[in-house]
Amino acid sequence: MSGVLLLFATLFATLTHAAWQQYAYLAMHGETPRYLGVGAMPYANAHAPKGGILIRSAPGTFDNLNSMNGAGSYTEGVNFLFDSLMARSLDEAGVMYPLLAEKVSYDADNLQEIIFHLNPQASFSDGSPVTAEDVQFTFEIYQSKANLGLQMYISDLAKTEVLSKYQVKMIFKSKHNTELPSILAELPIYSKADWQNKDFSRISLSPILGSGPYVIARIDPGRSITYKRNPQYWARDLAVNRGRYNFDYLKYIYYRSTEMSYEGFKAGQFSLREENSAKRWMTGYQFPAAQQGLIEKYQHRSRNPVTTQSYVFNMRRAPFDNILLRQAISYAYDFEWMNKSMFYGQYQRLNSFFQNSELAATGPASAAEREILTPYLRQLNPVQRAGVLIDWQAPVSDGSGYNRAALLQARQLLQQAGYQVKQGRLVDGKGQALQFEILVHQQNLIRTMMPFVRNLKKLGINATVRQVDVPQYLERIRRYDFDMTSLAMPQSLSPGNEQAQMWGSQAADEIGNYNLSGIKNPVIDQVIAKIIQAPNREQQVLYTKVLDRLLRAGYYQILGYSKADSWFVSWKMYQRPQRAPQLSSGIEYWWSDPQQAARVVGYLGKNAMQP
Repeated sequence: MSGVLLLFATLFATLTHAAWQQYAYLAMHGETPRYLGVGAMPYANAHAPKGGILIRSAPGTFDNLNSMNGAGSYTEGVNFLFDSLMARSLDEAGVMYPLLAEKVSYDADNLQEIIFHLNPQASFSDGSPVTAEDVQFTFEIYQSKANLGLQMYISDLAKTEVLSKYQVKMIFKSKHNTELPSILAELPIYSKADWQNKDFSRISLSPILGSGPYVIARIDPGRSITYKRNPQYWARDLAVNRGRYNFDYLKYIYYRSTEMSYEGFKAGQFSLREENSAKRWMTGYQFPAAQQGLIEKYQHRSRNPVTTQSYVFNMRRAPFDNILLRQAISYAYDFEWMNKSMFYGQYQRLNSFFQNSELAATGPASAAEREILTPYLRQLNPVQRAGVLIDWQAPVSDGSGYNRAALLQARQLLQQAGYQVKQGRLVDGKGQALQFEILVHQQNLIRTMMPFVRNLKKLGINATVRQVDVPQYLERIRRYDFDMTSLAMPQSLSPGNEQAQMWGSQAADEIGNYNLSGIKNPVIDQVIAKIIQAPNREQQVLYTKVLDRLLRAGYYQILGYSKADSWFVSWKMYQRPQRAPQLSSGIEYWWSDPQQAARVVGYLGKNAMQP
């Protein structure tokens, strides 16, 4: 009998794992990777020379090398110290290729667990091997001591099991979280041995052992950090890394304001700057070095949704818990005049949280979108209900600067919300004047806010702009201690679990998470769950469009402006591959041109551009 039982158990185990397959990639919705078997990615120059330095600016200051514990202000570039299990393709949404893990095993029809097979050659920068125990340690510490946002992001991970030295299994709580394998595969992996006598939750500038392409060369606390390329980097010849990480040194210099950063760039203190001011982009790069051909401007357009620039209402505080009031205030925002008078016509008004991508909701709701939304309509506020099915558009002015029609519309909405003007002040039914503070940390934002503030004043609303330093700003935002703030929120072509962090009810109560508005809407929660569980790309796109409609019609933020291209300005000392990636700027594939670099240093002085 025991032999029969053993045979049955063996057959059962074989059958239950019959659908398991091994793959040398990860694809979120079963896409077929385009670059399997290639020697290098098509957006790389596999023969790019190594050497030189790339210096960039960073805002504010820093005091922490651990970017995952949510404490203090972590350093820019710390991601270059660590490898993840797999590396994202910069051309294919949702596709990942081998890095620490050379392959994966899972059942695509029953995705409740996955096995990562580590590359036996993978090692930390001290030469010690990366093992399954390191992976298990990493995810267990993420689940217990990482920042709350990350803990929520991977909350569907049940446990991590070590199967062998180089095999580790991840077991999920649900069967339909199609994005979770990709999330786990892109997080940095730490050394278990390195953390034996360290406190993960502490703020610290003590070096952390990683397996990535760079190690720390120098730290000037709060001012700059320099990374040095590791010539013994174990993964330098993998397909995703050939022609990548070409600079001998990466350096980040910190500035208290964007104005100081701009002046620092002009003085040659750093070499590459991403420009976000239309005025500076159009007029700010005509100084002597630029006139001598030593400055280069570069524009890159990706397929990702544009970064969403917006004003965020904190609905945890009255009076912004009133949707009619939020809708009324949105009419005071006059983009057309600002774009003409302040932005040189370089920006576009946002009408979507996923603008310039296939994820954006456009026109009236489609039949498929209506089918999803109709059962939820009764649960929505009447204002939101009226906006989700129509061709929603942000208010448009005539660009004259008076904005009369929009302000009249705002007055009508304010009256409906129970407000009236007395002695030039807008007051509620109890006679309480409406006033609020807009919290910022960038000096240049104040100029763009003043037209909005002036229009609010015409409505009887006293809005003030409060600028604080970066550490104070980050702490107040982390604890939701603000009335309104300006936010730049990036999105990707593969939305998933992060949407719950941005808009989900649970995230609204978690300090340090990304739901700054404090949205608590059961319908939004259910739609986000559908995005996370989407079985294919079509369903993912469909439910993201539905989410877009709910967010717009809820007036949780005032959608502002953005630009289709990223703007970069550099001292002319770099070369780029012939083809840029479609989902990233691809700066890590650039390389230094020694002759051009020598010309720049000759102009600036021999001590310029040093690590």
